[in-house]
Amino acid sequence: MTTEMDWRAQVGRSWALNYALTDRSFAGLTELLLGRAAPLIGTKVLDVGCGAGELSLALARQHAGSQVLGVDISYDLIEAAKARGAELTNARFVEADAGSWRDPDFAADLIVSRHGVMFFADPPAAFANIRTSAAPGARLLFSCFRTPAENAWASGLAELLGLPPSPDPRAPGPFAFADTAHVDGILAAAGWQDIAFQAADFAYVCGTGEDPVEDALGLFRRIGPAAPYLRSLEGAALMDAETKIRTWLERYRSGNLIAMAAAAWIVSGRKD
Repeated sequence: MTTEMDWRAQVGRSWALNYALTDRSFAGLTELLLGRAAPLIGTKVLDVGCGAGELSLALARQHAGSQVLGVDISYDLIEAAKARGAELTNARFVEADAGSWRDPDFAADLIVSRHGVMFFADPPAAFANIRTSAAPGARLLFSCFRTPAENAWASGLAELLGLPPSPDPRAPGPFAFADTAHVDGILAAAGWQDIAFQAADFAYVCGTGEDPVEDALGLFRRIGPAAPYLRSLEGAALMDAETKIRTWLERYRSGNLIAMAAAAWIVSGRKD
């Protein structure tokens, strides 16, 4: 479970410091989202859980006539996004909880998110708030992970380290929206219509460079489900865990690259 407090504290700081690594990991998915968003772009775009701004900034650069607003609960991530987008006049970022935040002067006609919507404490209420503040006929487009079993980078690492599964797979966290029936129910309860799911498979890039194994290990130390566990270890226990991870990573190495299968849903909907 990843809570709002986690994003305001350690998790948000870690993602802000390492946004280049996460953007690299999600590059394939970002391109898919940009392609799906292009025909839906209007004058105002809201990026929910925008993180360090990768999707917001790409949309702002590609669609100069649109105003793009990124919202995230993490101060550190918002500061990173502001710094990255300082040269863009049509992108801005706000530190806020998109589940309750509203700007009466910004009624979005497109709401997007790259893996930023699975952490709401009350998803139906959050999506209802987003819908209420959107323009008539607004479109919704977001990505979320499918099951851990379909994401080798997560399930393989968890199995390797003996990490227990979440006691509640629908609790806020990376895989909270894996079940399409669950997500469909959330969005329908919030008033969204024409809800659809498209399976999206992409390469989750873990490591690159002269030593991609160490690069990937560095990623998993900082970000993802194994990071808290690795931070809790010391001495021989930490050395043993990292040795296991290095051996496991070698199986996915292809020259200077380590990439693993990743599976997501691209979810769409419409406000009436």
